[in-house]
Amino acid sequence: MKHKRIVSLFLCAVILFSFISSAVPLETFAADKKAVSFAVTSDIHYNQPRSVLEGEIDDPIYWYANRRAAMEDESGFILDAFLEQCAGDETVEFVLIAGDLADNGRSIIEEHLEVAEKLRQFEQTSGKQVYVINGNHDLGTGAACDVASFKEIYREFGYDEALAAEETTCSYTADLNEKYRLIALDSCDPNASTEDGMSKARVDWVCAQASQARIEGKYPILMMHHNLLDHMPMQRVVSHNFIVRNHFSTAARFADSGIRLCVSGHEHCSDGAKFTSPGGNLIYDFAVTSLTMYPLQYRLFTLQDDVIKYSAKTVDKIDLNALTTAVEGYTSDQLELMQAGINEYAKGFLKAGVKYRLTRSLRAEQLGLPENGLLMRIIGRIPELAGTPYSGENGLNALGASYGIELPETEYETPWDLATEVVAMHYAGGEDLTMDSPEVRLLLRSLVLILRHTLFADLPRAYAPVGIGAAGYIVLAVAAPFIAAFACDTDGVDDNNGTLPGYSAQDSAGNITDAAASVWERLTYYVSLTFTYALKGLRRWSF
Repeated sequence: MKHKRIVSLFLCAVILFSFISSAVPLETFAADKKAVSFAVTSDIHYNQPRSVLEGEIDDPIYWYANRRAAMEDESGFILDAFLEQCAGDETVEFVLIAGDLADNGRSIIEEHLEVAEKLRQFEQTSGKQVYVINGNHDLGTGAACDVASFKEIYREFGYDEALAAEETTCSYTADLNEKYRLIALDSCDPNASTEDGMSKARVDWVCAQASQARIEGKYPILMMHHNLLDHMPMQRVVSHNFIVRNHFSTAARFADSGIRLCVSGHEHCSDGAKFTSPGGNLIYDFAVTSLTMYPLQYRLFTLQDDVIKYSAKTVDKIDLNALTTAVEGYTSDQLELMQAGINEYAKGFLKAGVKYRLTRSLRAEQLGLPENGLLMRIIGRIPELAGTPYSGENGLNALGASYGIELPETEYETPWDLATEVVAMHYAGGEDLTMDSPEVRLLLRSLVLILRHTLFADLPRAYAPVGIGAAGYIVLAVAAPFIAAFACDTDGVDDNNGTLPGYSAQDSAGNITDAAASVWERLTYYVSLTFTYALKGLRRWSF
């Protein structure tokens, strides 16, 4: 009986060890891994430049900005500058592009051909290999560019070197060197514009390729267009088309299959996020900004056996002579600003585009409301108030005082200026604000004031609540956690520059403990934040 018990314990140990070795395979690798370095960009959204600039925005500089805030006419020249920087950077061995190479890639195949030619020239002059994967703008079933067309156009940039490839998608694998293998995953639905096309079969394929890489003693790196993890507040809810479905279970399977690093795009922001599987395996998802939107940023990675080092770089200049030769209509003021700093110019372009998009979204035709209806008259005040200066006799500071709402002193000109600055911070990554930051406090109080005035502007001020008021604090209770998550990045992964445990570094128990502590800390913070404002509102209703 005693021997049977010993045998049973031994078999249990063997089974447990087998499970751990399959779920946590990273410790089995030797410690002499060769480093690999590469640049990652995404969402180039290349557009054939217009011959003459046109625009409709009421802005002295950025009158030709668009609702996506993408520098479409300059896109090809920004891509040229990015490739030139990579060619001259000795630390860049490879270039990875995580989708949306062409803005109108589904319908204008010439855009793909022109991007491919730029990549081809880069490879020929630099001797560095480019690897691409498709995004939701690149192809579609029955479109001018479909799966087969995409693979043919970009066959030199991953597909010719493919070790394995899916016939019906653009997914493939390729070795970066003898120790690191790229898994390029087609995460898109070819029949829908933005939705992900993730299925059990695609997840199974990734896990099988990662397992095969492990068997061959290689570390698997994943590249996909859609995000694997959340990169904005409640992304799965408010922006579900930008993140893969069932992202937690998918991330867990990828992590347990041996993938430590994932790079993605689509959200157009610079953000790093991490997830720990129930088995204690870490996986990082680094979202990459759109190359042709502020901050014109790309990432550099260096992977060694035990560390992952990463940094963010920006395109610092473009060929203005080539730009003005191809496109007419730039003013001297615009060119002077571009010459002074293309990145700062891109920031102004972003802010103008975001304001334009948000203003358009509040129009009657966009909301499906009668132009002269009561609700539309109320909503229509929001853009006007958001564009009202804080200072001055008729400014928001004076308006706030009439409602008993004190606004903090600020150098921002208008709420639009403030709000778009916070949006720009999100895109650039490294959001280091706190709820006590002047920017956040001003943003929250401005929100309450604008909503207050849209509702009570037609009534005598005596009928309007004084101060923040109960309803105002309820609004803050709803808005504060969202703004905190948007402007105050506290997930423990620096968005732009840092060093993280590499593929061979593994502490399953410690990872689980850290993940649980992090989730608990963030949950209690957001809950306490909500209840703090809600309680203030309830107290005012109690009198």
